[in-house]
Amino acid sequence: MEVGSTTCLLLITFIFTLLLMNVRKVFQKGKLPPGPTPLPLVGNILQVKNGKIVKSILKLRDIYGPVFTMYLGPRRVVALCGYEAIKEALIDHGDDFITRGSLPSFEMIFHGYGIGVLNGEQWKEIRRFSVMTLRNFGMGKRSIEERIQEEAQYLMKELRKTKGSPFEPTSALIHAAANIIFSITVGKRFDYEDTTFNKILLNIREGFNIMSSFWGQLYEMFPKFMIYIPGPHRRMFKLFKYLEDFIQARVDINLETLDANSPRDFIDCYFIRKEQGKLNTSTKSDRMNLVMTVMDIIFGGTETITSTMKYGLLILMKYPDVQEKVQEEIDNVVGERSTPAFEDRLKMPYTNAVVHEIQRFSDIVPLGAAHSVTRDIPFREFVITKGTDIFPMLTTAHKDPTYFRDPNNFNPEHFLDDKGNFMKNDAFMPFSIGKRNCPGISLAQTELFLLLTSILKNFHLKSLTDLNELDLTPIESGFENLPPPYELCFIPR
Repeated sequence: MEVGSTTCLLLITFIFTLLLMNVRKVFQKGKLPPGPTPLPLVGNILQVKNGKIVKSILKLRDIYGPVFTMYLGPRRVVALCGYEAIKEALIDHGDDFITRGSLPSFEMIFHGYGIGVLNGEQWKEIRRFSVMTLRNFGMGKRSIEERIQEEAQYLMKELRKTKGSPFEPTSALIHAAANIIFSITVGKRFDYEDTTFNKILLNIREGFNIMSSFWGQLYEMFPKFMIYIPGPHRRMFKLFKYLEDFIQARVDINLETLDANSPRDFIDCYFIRKEQGKLNTSTKSDRMNLVMTVMDIIFGGTETITSTMKYGLLILMKYPDVQEKVQEEIDNVVGERSTPAFEDRLKMPYTNAVVHEIQRFSDIVPLGAAHSVTRDIPFREFVITKGTDIFPMLTTAHKDPTYFRDPNNFNPEHFLDDKGNFMKNDAFMPFSIGKRNCPGISLAQTELFLLLTSILKNFHLKSLTDLNELDLTPIESGFENLPPPYELCFIPR
């Protein structure tokens, strides 16, 4: 009886302490941007609906303005809305906002290593290497572009198998996207029927689905508590461990067969550069930083590319006139060549504009990745206090009417001038902006252009439903926008 009373007293004391800490945090706001008053411990849970976090944040923006404070559980977050606010933070004051914010799921998955979660000098070294490697080099005898072109042909072969019958494209698209990134990172592509490959892809998709679920969002808000609670969120970490073990095995193979004069992949380049003394990372953390950086690149190179491609096909079905104009440009520029080249985009302004508009409109990562401030930062008329996480709301830049005259509709003219030439737009930021933007921007841009133009060179996309009934409204799933489910027919041209 005494033991039970003692345990109860300790539990009450623990809960009271948590409440006290949370209340103290709320009332020490100083000059933080305005926002809804949070409840102790649970924060603004009443204002942020499960599975609707983006819409919930946009509603708060309408009340409190482009810069406001909210609490996801005990986690304090400042949301930045609109191109000007995001640019002011990530570009104009980039060094103050360079630190990666809290990403509890990723911190557990990556064990605190790799380009996605690291900070400081180690992160700078690994990022510099990753950007250079993913952008500039040709491994062995094949460039990155050639690897994408090769995989595009495998994808065309897979799509021809459908013989124009109704087809759900997710599996084929994720196999192609993953093979491109696997070829670059670990020097191997897989047959679409390969058991190991398919298990990795299934694990990635299931893991991301859990991360975006109610349980995943609870873990993001209360990681120190949820780690002890049974639920599907704990399975998420086991799913990603399978990919980690696979990469560890590939690192062993590369080390045993490394030829400094003939790098085969990202792993080889890492070790070669390390041996040359051009990477100053800690020897103790070398292997884990490499493994986790490869894992991070694989994540970024599969899920987001697949979702963008899938959205792109849906949009092109919805607007057959756009599809026809892109195909006309492909026929004129690519002609009889079997595979488009990335340099073709310079002669294909309309197609280039369409690819950019697909990325803007699909808005796959509307929140962007969290940043953080490590000291009190004056920002506009406020002071963002140390330890605050920052959400650069990329969706608000892509829907900013100051920069896109028709922001809620698909319109390639957002990226065309009056003469039909391709025109950049500063508010276009699907890869974020600033010093922590996506290191694989050039790879992703090349991949999207080559895969989409290869598909449209070979196939006409036919909808199974009336075009007026095709719905482009995304399915908001946690922190990601996903295209609605659909089937289509790939009709050979």
